[in-house]
Amino acid sequence: MALYIGLMSGTSLDGVDGVLARFPDDPSRHEIAVLAHAHRPFAPALREELLTLNRAGGTDELHRAMLAANALAREQAEVVQALLAAGGLRPGEVRAIGSHGQTVRHRPGEFDGTGYTVQLNAPALLAELTGIAVAADFRSRDVAAGGQGAPLVPAFHARVFGRPDAARVLLNLGGIANLTLLPAMNDPQAQVRGFDCGPANALMDHWAQQHLGHDFDDGGRWAAGGRVLPGLLTALMAEPYLQRPAPKSTGRDLFNLEWLAARMTGFEAAAPQDVQATLAEFTARAAADALLREAPGCTELLVCGGGAFNAHLMARLSALLPACRVGSTAEAGLPPLEVESAAFAWLARCAVLGQPGNRHGATGALGPRVLGAVYPA
Repeated sequence: MALYIGLMSGTSLDGVDGVLARFPDDPSRHEIAVLAHAHRPFAPALREELLTLNRAGGTDELHRAMLAANALAREQAEVVQALLAAGGLRPGEVRAIGSHGQTVRHRPGEFDGTGYTVQLNAPALLAELTGIAVAADFRSRDVAAGGQGAPLVPAFHARVFGRPDAARVLLNLGGIANLTLLPAMNDPQAQVRGFDCGPANALMDHWAQQHLGHDFDDGGRWAAGGRVLPGLLTALMAEPYLQRPAPKSTGRDLFNLEWLAARMTGFEAAAPQDVQATLAEFTARAAADALLREAPGCTELLVCGGGAFNAHLMARLSALLPACRVGSTAEAGLPPLEVESAAFAWLARCAVLGQPGNRHGATGALGPRVLGAVYPA
């Protein structure tokens, strides 16, 4: 059996999640067993710098970005050490680390027809700090091949959550929400699809931080006690991105504080709790509308990411999707906070083995591509 580590820090900017995963030696088999999970929250200064680098402007951005990447590598190395300790392992027993890095710009297909995606990362430093090979820069090859570079998780979702005789849908609620539409896997004509369907925790977390002084609205309890503001909800749902056809991807380049402020015009005096309730409803409706449009016959939705622990958000999804059973990916064998990290352990394995890691039906790339570059131990 081969051991890999997957590291993920997403648009929620809450820190680094990592898993230690075991795969079969046989390259044609993709069963995964997660042996350990670790999380390291970002120090406030690093989180603020990463958030600032998501926005254009400021001085000496290149210098600051490189130092932030080094700081991120040191945080990642701490997570790796925790995983090694949990597994009682030496570095040489792990084949590779899959490091996603931190997305600070994502503009595929724009400007010159190719566009770009930027994940701050220091994989060479991480390899030096851990003594383990590092696979990184997974998104850029898909973008170079005409794709969105995101979402990348549908290929992994298909391997882990696909069923031979029934379709299901996965919803990842991180900072941004993305859907994976999994057909019955024994249908040779069916195609795995996926796309970002709108914001998830990014806007809600910001509002909770601003008005509660907490990192997030725990369990969605604050939102649940508020009243949805119909006019504000209409303004949020009018965002053209929501109606764009897939393949598509988004991030803080669009759904950021400036975007929210522009739609808050006329609602400046609204109760903050009511705004939070409206942001939660926006997240739920954007996801539900996309699912009903793209997979109208769906009867099962599995949710992962931090949003899976937002009871109010889960309840709203259930109410908006009465014909669909809404549950957590834990029911299918992988806890919600481990799914994305496990996906990057799997992508590291694909990179090492020279296997494609994208589903071009989801990203829009010209075809399957081996993703990422490997930095030897």
